[in-house]
Amino acid sequence: MKNNESLNSHFHLALFADIGPIRYLFFSLCLLMYMIINCANVVLILTVCLEKSLHQPMYVFICCLSFNSLYGSAGLFPRLLMDILSDTHLISRSSCFIQIFVLYMYASCEITILSIIAYDRFVAICQPLHYHSKMTFKVVFRLITFAAVYPACVCSFCLSLTILLPLCGNKLNGLFCTNWPATVVQLSCVDTSVNSITGLIAIVITIFIPLFFILYTYLRILLVSQRNSSEFRVKALKTCLPHIVTFVNYSLSFTGELLLNRLKDDEMNPFIIVFLFLEFLIIPPILNPLVYGLKLPQIKTVIFGFFRQVIHINN
Repeated sequence: MKNNESLNSHFHLALFADIGPIRYLFFSLCLLMYMIINCANVVLILTVCLEKSLHQPMYVFICCLSFNSLYGSAGLFPRLLMDILSDTHLISRSSCFIQIFVLYMYASCEITILSIIAYDRFVAICQPLHYHSKMTFKVVFRLITFAAVYPACVCSFCLSLTILLPLCGNKLNGLFCTNWPATVVQLSCVDTSVNSITGLIAIVITIFIPLFFILYTYLRILLVSQRNSSEFRVKALKTCLPHIVTFVNYSLSFTGELLLNRLKDDEMNPFIIVFLFLEFLIIPPILNPLVYGLKLPQIKTVIFGFFRQVIHINN
């Protein structure tokens, strides 16, 4: 009876292995990464919020990107840190579905915000005379609301289909709960064609359409830059470079997720599987604030000025 209750109410995260005392090393490394992610993104958010000169659309969108990194990290690290030290690696169904929603929301919001930043850069570079009339406070608020509501609706619909599935097992070959890969859907006792088709449609409308939109905006920016002076091209590149780095980083991370979905677990080294599972939720949240904080002179000046003041006060 207890086994049936456990089967119905919990999932077993089977990718965790008994690694003995070395678990404390992994725990320390994950805790360090979580602290770095929190500190870097909080510093960026506070910099934008406290410095009035940064109260502009582009910096507000960057701030949203950092909020999303904190949100996604909170959906992964607290539970991961507990599981590293645990001997059971069981997660309740409700907690598992909440984690799926949080992590999928993070991935969808990330690319949606990046597409909004791309649109902001397109207007600033290609239509500079109309920038302030197009990127008003009302427009910025609507774009931010869209970046949150649109992925939430898609993820909620896909997750609702998963929750309704009858399951014949509770073993997930992963470090955390996902729909794809290491999937809850694969545990279903019934045909999951509807879930598969819905999942593909969700990936197209939340990931690939924003990806193509970003590529389109940068193609337009490139064409406009080619028709202008070299000074204009250098200035446009400096403005867009942090976003390009962030976009490429996201694309590579998402490619890793697709690769993990395509390859079978028994064909891959366990360390590669673990890396592909975690890099999408670790590398972008760490890299994004560093790229924007160090590459954009407006943000970098404010951050270093703040730290100089702190050091001067302490001395």
